[in-house]
Amino acid sequence: MDIKTFGLLAATALNLLQPLPVVAEDAPPKSGSPVFDRAVELVVDNFHDASALPRFGAAVIREIGSEPLNAASSEARVDKAIDRVLASLQASHTGRFEADTIAYFELADIFRFAIRNEMRRLFQPEGQASYPGIGMIAEPLAGALFVSDVYDGSPAARAGILTGDEILSVDGAPYHEIASFRDKVGRTIEIRLRRKASAEPIAVQVAVERLRPLRTFEKAIEASISVTERKGKRIGYVRLWTLSAPDGLDIVAREMADGRLKDVDGIIVDLRGRWGGGPSDAAELFVGDTPTFRLIPRNGEATLANVRWQRPVVGIIDGGARSGLELFAYALKVNGIPLVGSRTAGALLAGRAYLLPDDSLLEVAVSDAVIGDDVRLEGIGVEPDIPVAFTLPYAAGRDPQRDAAVQEMQRILAGG
Repeated sequence: MDIKTFGLLAATALNLLQPLPVVAEDAPPKSGSPVFDRAVELVVDNFHDASALPRFGAAVIREIGSEPLNAASSEARVDKAIDRVLASLQASHTGRFEADTIAYFELADIFRFAIRNEMRRLFQPEGQASYPGIGMIAEPLAGALFVSDVYDGSPAARAGILTGDEILSVDGAPYHEIASFRDKVGRTIEIRLRRKASAEPIAVQVAVERLRPLRTFEKAIEASISVTERKGKRIGYVRLWTLSAPDGLDIVAREMADGRLKDVDGIIVDLRGRWGGGPSDAAELFVGDTPTFRLIPRNGEATLANVRWQRPVVGIIDGGARSGLELFAYALKVNGIPLVGSRTAGALLAGRAYLLPDDSLLEVAVSDAVIGDDVRLEGIGVEPDIPVAFTLPYAAGRDPQRDAAVQEMQRILAGG
């Protein structure tokens, strides 16, 4: 999802942006709010599509003129104004993230090189992004909060929290992504959940940890790996939560070469991730035709130089497959690997993060993304070969998309 998707680790100033014809002085007017004005300036200077800037400038003018917006404006007013003008760009990889959200910390870790000069100030004393949490993401639906993701191997997973659980409270108070766990690292908290509609709440005790985002993703990828046997065939499974974790793909490669996945008959690759990122050729691990290659020195300890999976693969996708994971899904599809689930996010641009004056993060799409000569997934996505719906509320951990992927793998292994 970050700019590493296309090998760009540093900010790139786009010199092709044209002046805005809709406003004077070649730029939208200033509002007086330093946070809003800086966000506008960064978009004008860096957004990849110059043709969208007149529309953006008009949105800025409307926002400033709609109700007071100045240095004295409330945070809520500024938040709403920034969200509305960014929405006018109609682009992925473009948004603002505040420090009371898990996304803020995860993106700060992903974009750590872009904001490296501020990391030590933001995340004292080590200068490494981390937050208090339990490894769980919640999604609001119909006036309630439901667990949408439980990171494999996380405290939430170990405590038995399931996807689809309704979150009622944390230590008797409303749930907040960061505030509910602040100053509670090393302690056990009580989360009250509802697993079925209208059922009595259940209480779950969960240990709060300080989580480093990319390391948490690496652990989740490793913990997700499993092997099941169906009708005499061994089926492996791995979930790629992100491609941005430095060791994520290496973990999978090692497991395929010498670990738990070495002797399976086929692998299910779950791309229902949290963020994209990673190298643009990541799917080569499963679709490349070069052989596995090891270097063996005198001591006999082999080093993997190249791993390629040559047996059947089935992919799982949904709206969580975005950016680099979306490119991964596209590569699987064009190589004849069946995809199970629902359409991917349609979010394939290259983004870069900037700090605003209030230390919130602004992500701006700084590059278009084109596959081959003219294929773009932005706003389009990748369609599954086998559509399978997933209903989140009160799922109680049931996963029909994963079940369908297992069935498809069984069919392939049976020679279907």
